[in-house]
Amino acid sequence: MSRKISLSLMLLFLGTQIGVSQPAAKAQTPVAPTTSTKSICSTKLGTAIDAVINRPLFSRVRWGILVQPLSVGLTLYNRDAEKYFTPASNLKLLTTAAALQQLGANFRIRTSIYQNGNGILRIVGRGDPSLSDTQLQALAKQLKQKGITQIQQLIADDSYIQGDIVNPTWQWEDIESDYGAPGGSFILNQNIFSLKLVPQAVGKPLQVVWTDANESRQWQIINQSVTIAQNQPTYINVTRELSGTTLRIQGQLTANSEPYLVDLPVVDPSYYFLRRFRTALATEKITIGKTLVLPGGVNQQEIAFVESPPLSELLMETLQNSNNLYAEALLRALAVEKPRVKNQTSADVGLEVVKASLTKLGVNPANYVLVDGSGLSRRDLVTPEAFVQTLRLIARTPAASVYRASLPVAGKSGTLKGRFQGTSAEGIVQAKTGTLTGVVSLSGYVNPPKYQPLVFSIIVNQSEQSATVMRQAIDEIVVLLTQLQHC
Repeated sequence: MSRKISLSLMLLFLGTQIGVSQPAAKAQTPVAPTTSTKSICSTKLGTAIDAVINRPLFSRVRWGILVQPLSVGLTLYNRDAEKYFTPASNLKLLTTAAALQQLGANFRIRTSIYQNGNGILRIVGRGDPSLSDTQLQALAKQLKQKGITQIQQLIADDSYIQGDIVNPTWQWEDIESDYGAPGGSFILNQNIFSLKLVPQAVGKPLQVVWTDANESRQWQIINQSVTIAQNQPTYINVTRELSGTTLRIQGQLTANSEPYLVDLPVVDPSYYFLRRFRTALATEKITIGKTLVLPGGVNQQEIAFVESPPLSELLMETLQNSNNLYAEALLRALAVEKPRVKNQTSADVGLEVVKASLTKLGVNPANYVLVDGSGLSRRDLVTPEAFVQTLRLIARTPAASVYRASLPVAGKSGTLKGRFQGTSAEGIVQAKTGTLTGVVSLSGYVNPPKYQPLVFSIIVNQSEQSATVMRQAIDEIVVLLTQLQHC
């Protein structure tokens, strides 16, 4: 079995040790808080929470907390809930709420191929984040069924999604890692390609094994790695220039150890798409001449298409697994509902739609400042109050069940699968996680057995403590919520 690791690719060959780096916007697994069967009077909740957050260990940490009953706006606990915090992936709660309200649970993203005569085909990408080689094969089969055996020219039209393929406020370590892969009109295999580093005999360089031979031809490899004997430290650095063609591999693995699987973000999604589609066409014995990326054009006769799963399923991947690429794709999908404005990016239009949708829902627009759809940007600012408002208000809409079903369940699924196991929170908390350097967040729903349903948001900023330590403290607070009773 290969061990999958996250990769940070630094500009100008500034490397980090990927063996110890962690994806910035994905939850890690802490030690579960101690299980307790005691009940807590609701009037004592404040004292119990304060006992956690006022520990000397957290003296320099900034907390934002709001706990309210789901049915009414009565506040059970408030700590700076009206102030701005960097939310990390909790922001996905806002993006997905807006997408569900505006697009509906059955919305799908369509990828189309048009025939424009003279053996010229145009494939129009519309930002489907779920597209994989399986769908490319389906498109190729549809073309074969139409009697097409030769394509003179295949044009990839990438004009549907306007603007940068990555958010310009994201940090280098993010845009050069698999969890910060580029988006745009064409997204295939989540715009990630892979290679394995396989140990050889001691003293020999690691063997580079490519999953896709097409991608191996895009890179010049400088392999400075080595296979070492047992009981020596192992590490791997993989670095490249941001827009270059040189990949440098450094580090060492012990002989006979498991191969390392390294995931890399593609440099140019549209050309990556065309390379993979050429392979799919070849399996159907369809020959192809020239391929190029050319924005715009006239859509004549649609002769093949594939569609994404419904939005309800896209939300599951976005929230359960905290998928940044999916969140950014949904943000841009919101832009198609508005007329295109010159010099305005799809992401900016999408952010306007998010704000309008949340305002219509009843969320105070002064409670957040958004610059992306995933929470990967350090410039996002959201109050705990905004999350609580969103969670409570969307619970009153027809889409409530779809939205809530998309959230991880404590101790059971998604990014909460490894948390709360064996505690009173297991199975009765549905919440979204969030992690950046110095940031840990958790917002969602609780169904205490002896109290009415609750909605909560807990955000930690400016923490010098490890994410694991902060998650343990947050989990302690959530367990307290599950033990509430009327008295």
